[in-house]
Amino acid sequence: MSKSSSRKPIEIKISTVVAVSAILREVDLGVLDAAMQEMTGGNVDFFEDEFTVIDIGALAATHPAIDWHAITTLLKAYRLNAVAVRNATPEMEADILAHGLSLDGPLKVPAPAAEIKASAPVQAEIELDSADVAVEIAPAVQQAAQQAAHAAAPAQFAANTMIVDTPVRAGQRIYARGADLIITAAVNNGAEVIADGSIHIYAPLRGRALAGASGNIEARIFTLSMEAELVSIAGMYRTFEDGFPADRKQQATQVRLVGNRIDMLPIKAAA
Repeated sequence: MSKSSSRKPIEIKISTVVAVSAILREVDLGVLDAAMQEMTGGNVDFFEDEFTVIDIGALAATHPAIDWHAITTLLKAYRLNAVAVRNATPEMEADILAHGLSLDGPLKVPAPAAEIKASAPVQAEIELDSADVAVEIAPAVQQAAQQAAHAAAPAQFAANTMIVDTPVRAGQRIYARGADLIITAAVNNGAEVIADGSIHIYAPLRGRALAGASGNIEARIFTLSMEAELVSIAGMYRTFEDGFPADRKQQATQVRLVGNRIDMLPIKAAA
């Protein structure tokens, strides 16, 4: 009697993966480590083992050689798992691949020397991959980029709607690309829901919710019970390690972006 062949040893399916982008403006490990310490405040749980793309597009044209092993080890120490490099030049390709990293996007051909502009001040920035979801830790830079993107292409946001009728459990990540996201069940601790438009949760929000992921500063988050770990609008974010405002805990709440500030307001029933 032959065995059933319905169970396949391996399946390959398309999966949306959200990656953090580590934008380097400096390759000196001491400078980067100090910047990461300042960014995270020494909190070992600031990042949660996210996949990370190392973006070197902002480095000066005459930057020193990059020690990929040292850079990836440094990021790993802050729970960022480097998987690829963006804006690499052709001569870097072999070294990058030899360190187990992939190339994200086409290789970057250096501009002629006459066209190279002065580099920005040295700093280290972390942002979520703009191809999937954009969150940057440097508010002023991110806000300017968001406003420019919103002005240039306001019609691209939330053209469709994704509806989820089941609970979003710990470890799950749902992304409504180019759409609003409606969830009729709880978003549990450790879960993450993302939308390019607004997020509507007709149940408790206990995990992380990131709306306006492609830069839509008008996006909002709505929930019938605010218990979130993190909320984000167009890259600006707010966490709740110190608790919620007394009038918002477990209350019907809308989250919106006002300048660089995340506001939480009550959802009031119509009279």
